Amino acid sequence: MSLTFQPVRVDTGFEEEGVLVFDEHRRLTAVLVHLSDQHEIAPGQWFLESGFGPLDDVSHPAFADLNAAHDWISQRLAHRAWSSSAVP
Repeated sequence: MSLTFQPVRVDTGFEEEGVLVFDEHRRLTAVLVHLSDQHEIAPGQWFLESGFGPLDDVSHPAFADLNAAHDWISQRLAHRAWSSSAVP
């Protein structure tokens, strides 16, 4: 699955570094925020701040790096594509 990561600044009140994640059709699928090293729960990790489409109803996981986030998002989007193609 081809995903595009576009760096952005996100005003969460704490962290600012983030990325917008677009699918191969240039649809926004997720907003990821890089958590600071001082974050109590997941320091230095990438957090799914917001998901859209098939990522909308999932928990908000944290990822060790953007590669891990890419893999996770790709799997969810591929599952959606497979599920919708399996419906007669």
